Amino acid sequence: MREVILDTETTGLDPSSGDRVVEIGCIETHNHMPTGAHFHCYVNPERDMPEGAFAVHGLSSEFLSDKPIFADVAAPFLEFIGTDPLVIHNAKFDMGFLNAELSRLDKPAIEYSRAVDTVALARRRYPGAQVSLDALCRRFEIDLSRREKHGALLDAELLAEVYLYLMGGRQPGLDLNVDAAKAAAEGITEIERPQRPARPHAPSPAEAEAHEAFLDQITDPIWRSGT
Repeated sequence: MREVILDTETTGLDPSSGDRVVEIGCIETHNHMPTGAHFHCYVNPERDMPEGAFAVHGLSSEFLSDKPIFADVAAPFLEFIGTDPLVIHNAKFDMGFLNAELSRLDKPAIEYSRAVDTVALARRRYPGAQVSLDALCRRFEIDLSRREKHGALLDAELLAEVYLYLMGGRQPGLDLNVDAAKAAAEGITEIERPQRPARPHAPSPAEAEAHEAFLDQITDPIWRSGT
């Protein structure tokens, strides 16, 4: 099963007030395991960068000034996500921004039904607990040392690990499904494993004799009555 882990960075919180997408990061997974394929781009928002947003992700207007506008990245982005489910932390936020950008280009919106919202998953699994990406990474002992600021691709990578834990594919401190991840990255659908001969389960003659001797000590056992 192919899924795409997705994250965006923006100029603010409300696309209806003119805020725009400035970064998109996507990680491809098969059966919840990253394959190594990804999509990443910075986007020129064609507007200024508010100080509050810059403090979150560190992407300045100067840095973004020579990056492609959304119209130039829309086609490769849509091709990468295809029609597969999109795993997003707080899906309403990212989907709202992406659909606002697509609307400006007169392109169809991405259906919200495709979204797997990890905030909702985490709230169901851990009622009352903090469910921010940072909090879930700490819960699952995922290394956050690289996350000095928000970044769409880095956050998608972290979310891919969080999602695997939320789906029960890993336990803190254990590294499971390594073979599955390697196989998915190489396009292998089945992993060949060595065949081991069946172990004998029949009792040895000595064990059968000892068992009969034990039964002889029991008075009139029903399993010898012939009924």
